[in-house]
Amino acid sequence: MNKILITGAASGIGRAAAQLFHRHGWHTGLLDVNGAALEALAHTLGERCWWRTLDVTDAGAAQAAVDDYAAEVGGLDVLFNCAGILRTGHFEEISAEQHALIMDINITGLINMTLAAFPWLREAPAPVVINMSSASALYGSPHLASYSASKFAVRGLTEALHLEWERHGIHVCDLMPPFVATPMLSEQSFRMPAMDHLGVRLDADDVARAALRAVSSRGVHHPVGLSFRISMWLEKLTPRRFTRFVVRRLSR
Repeated sequence: MNKILITGAASGIGRAAAQLFHRHGWHTGLLDVNGAALEALAHTLGERCWWRTLDVTDAGAAQAAVDDYAAEVGGLDVLFNCAGILRTGHFEEISAEQHALIMDINITGLINMTLAAFPWLREAPAPVVINMSSASALYGSPHLASYSASKFAVRGLTEALHLEWERHGIHVCDLMPPFVATPMLSEQSFRMPAMDHLGVRLDADDVARAALRAVSSRGVHHPVGLSFRISMWLEKLTPRRFTRFVVRRLSR
């Protein structure tokens, strides 16, 4: 039986991924800082499910959670680094503490989990790491400055490990969706102009399906949604200043 460990599994994309992989017969390990929501999800999934409350920024706790899950179920095939936070607004109106927290969870937490999973993944027959990146990793996004920066870091880390961990047989990739209808987005008090221009055309299930496809794909970056796939294709063909022009117009 295939085994996947998902961070940020209590809501949004992580929750949708847990439900989808579980329906496809996977044993699902669930991690999130929201223990009550995580326990409720685990209860609905029933068998083939393991869960633990975890703050991914705690490296020691991350290692213990990965070790306990893999030891209990007999290994680990896929790590889905889905945990992340978002703060929208003008850069100067977001506190330094909030900027730091975005970086800590979205980058440091991902690094903690990936390091913790490495010994188990290299023993799996076809191991995969899926990182949650974003369309905002294509070009720096106004009103998402720190979040966008964190996703650039995720993209860079993904590309580096995709090459570096080839020697271990571990495939590393990421998902790059634009705006997704999740609680994380709907709870933001600042409405970004880009959302009004582009709309929110994806839901958590769309991204979960992309994660399932990514397990068997050899691609590095997986843009989610037709419009963003076209945007990535155009970005390769047009001058960088054209992308800057488009992002500027969308942010007004």
